[in-house]
Amino acid sequence: MDHHGRPLSGVGAVLHQQAHLHPSRLHIDDWQPYLGLLGVLLGSVMGTLGSRTTSFGLADLRGGLHVGFDDGAWITTSFGIGQMMMGVASPYLGAVFGPRRVLLVGIVAFFMTSLLLPLTGNLTVFLILLGLAGVSSGTFIPLTISFVVRSLPAQLVVYGIAIYAMNSELSQNVAASLEGWYADHLSWHWLYWQYCLALPVMFGAIWFGLPTERTNVKLLRDLDWFGLVYAGLGFAMLYAGLDQGNWLDWSSSGLVSGLLSGGGILTAAFVVRELTTARPFLNLRVLLRSNLLLLLMALAGLRFIVLSTAYIIPTYLQTVQNFRELQVGQVLMWIALPQLVLALPLAALLRRVDGRYVLALGVGLIGMACLMTGQLTSQWATDDFLPSQIVQAIGQSFALTSLTVLLVRSLVPAEALTIGCLLQISRLFGGEIGTAFMQTFVRVREQLHSNIIGLHIAEGSGITVARLMAYGRSFGVHVVDPGRAASQADRLLAAAVAIQANVLAYQDGFLAAAIGAVFCLLLVAIMSRGRPSMF
Repeated sequence: MDHHGRPLSGVGAVLHQQAHLHPSRLHIDDWQPYLGLLGVLLGSVMGTLGSRTTSFGLADLRGGLHVGFDDGAWITTSFGIGQMMMGVASPYLGAVFGPRRVLLVGIVAFFMTSLLLPLTGNLTVFLILLGLAGVSSGTFIPLTISFVVRSLPAQLVVYGIAIYAMNSELSQNVAASLEGWYADHLSWHWLYWQYCLALPVMFGAIWFGLPTERTNVKLLRDLDWFGLVYAGLGFAMLYAGLDQGNWLDWSSSGLVSGLLSGGGILTAAFVVRELTTARPFLNLRVLLRSNLLLLLMALAGLRFIVLSTAYIIPTYLQTVQNFRELQVGQVLMWIALPQLVLALPLAALLRRVDGRYVLALGVGLIGMACLMTGQLTSQWATDDFLPSQIVQAIGQSFALTSLTVLLVRSLVPAEALTIGCLLQISRLFGGEIGTAFMQTFVRVREQLHSNIIGLHIAEGSGITVARLMAYGRSFGVHVVDPGRAASQADRLLAAAVAIQANVLAYQDGFLAAAIGAVFCLLLVAIMSRGRPSMF
């Protein structure tokens, strides 16, 4: 009950329950929750950086390990598989053993794997260590929201959520700049050694900022282990299939087909078990309550849009403009930096305004930014992206922060663990589906546009002959052999066609992302107001 005698709901009920389950928490020093908040937010940043810096630095990693294109594609997949498997289990591990123990073990394991990864030259060992790094860092993000809700004063919870959302997006968009700086000034080894500098700080913050809680033996004894195994393996196989699909051409690869089929069967077995067992690992029936299913779909949709555009812009700059990662980072920083200014004012706004309106405004701004960027040409460089990226930065801050707040406000004590797992699953799958879809979509559209443009370059047409002659004259000054000059002119024309085909494909990609924003707006439109909140 609150001070008016009304029953508590949502986050207030969670805080009330935790205070009675762990009375020692009422007597900890006032500064401890904020030190713990620093620790979990550092973990959130490193959990996001782990996948993004690896993606941007993939070429350097392949070179450092002396592996080919196909084998090197498993570098990003291994880390993601580990995060997916632990992301499903970590909310329950936190409830059984306490967040402090789980996070401290994860920090030590992540430190050791990050230290050892650059020291191995064997791809198999590297992938195993990278998978372990994903498992250990997979504990960071799911437990961050739980700590914010349980440990901060109720009136400050929304500010903690806003800082968490800001940290997640900030780390995602500074990854290119970090990778580029390491490549230019240090080496690829620092893609992993950078964590060895930050993890001791996180360890100290968690050690002193989070209280030790008793192990919940009853919850461990009653846990649905079969459901946990089905979910962990099934989701990991689906994630691997999605991540490898574009590299191995989807149905043309028996491995991808096997991963997707096996993952689908295990996921179906998981759903059937959770709907029939007396003590489900995840109570899927909660999806039918209030706005939860709509919110999780909106989260997956937003991750789809954000990761799609985060893929298109760097790919365009590297493919068309031949930018290095550090130059790409200068564009993405315009998404990251405004969030430093917006986080706290946005939290104050969400305490007074219905989060659905803020979410709708943010999604609308993201869709507008996609349409603005969809006007790109082969001449666009850093400054041309500035207006659209500022609009997208504001939209992402509004949308992701308000969505996280709405999700946390839907918590009730009996469903907290289930929602924590579903939140991480939606986040990871939404991002992976967005990246996999956009990679394949852009590749197919580039092939289509290349063929269409090629049909207009009929051999012997006046425009084609004039272009080839102009290219040939530019080479003729330096090349004695006319045949060689003509061959180089043909290559220049083919390169020009490829650039235009890529630009048209990227335009289509931004249009697809804008359509995704419209879908998210429709989800927001059918959401109900929801229950009153304590923060």
